[in-house]
Amino acid sequence: MSGLRAVLFDMDGTLVDTEEAWVEVVEQVASRYGHALVGEQRRSVYGRSVEDTAELLHTSLGAPRERLADELGAGFTARLADGAEPRPGALRLLRLLRESGVLTALVSASPRAIVRRVATSLDGHRFDAVYGAEDTERTKPAPDPYLAAAAALGADPASCVAVEDTATGVASAEAAGCVVLAVPSVEPIAPARGRTVVASLEEADLTLLRSLIGS
Repeated sequence: MSGLRAVLFDMDGTLVDTEEAWVEVVEQVASRYGHALVGEQRRSVYGRSVEDTAELLHTSLGAPRERLADELGAGFTARLADGAEPRPGALRLLRLLRESGVLTALVSASPRAIVRRVATSLDGHRFDAVYGAEDTERTKPAPDPYLAAAAALGADPASCVAVEDTATGVASAEAAGCVVLAVPSVEPIAPARGRTVVASLEEADLTLLRSLIGS
């Protein structure tokens, strides 16, 4: 193994503080149809795409999937009209990676238009690859987005660290064969083989990222 080749970042809840905003949008849409989003159903929308969440709500509400997806997408876009607040340590880590020449990718289950809008909130950081929900046949928790990002960067997934904040994203990255740095934003994530958990990106630096690959 040749060491750390790239760092692949989730967006919502990982680099920017948007997970709760997303859940609030889902709750608002559900409430229009007289449904309260609680318990496991509420937890299940973290890290999910608009289409997957529309399918989840369709099962509970019976409303057309397309209508639900349109309402969810429009609501989330409106919430992020002015960008999003970076998570603690995110801008510092992106700067360190750029200065060190480490490739970076943004790998999100959000719609492409939202991903590109939010990316402008990250102090001008230029990612070497950017993937939104429409850019692969399947999105998280399937491995497709991480496999595509690694391929675009010419990297073996095993030489990439994926930075994620939800179980859905962790499942996607691990299925792709990436090493995972988990930074939980809404619910705990347990450490596991090939997975390191930190409380904040403020704890992450190049030394840690390189050590995860074993270089």
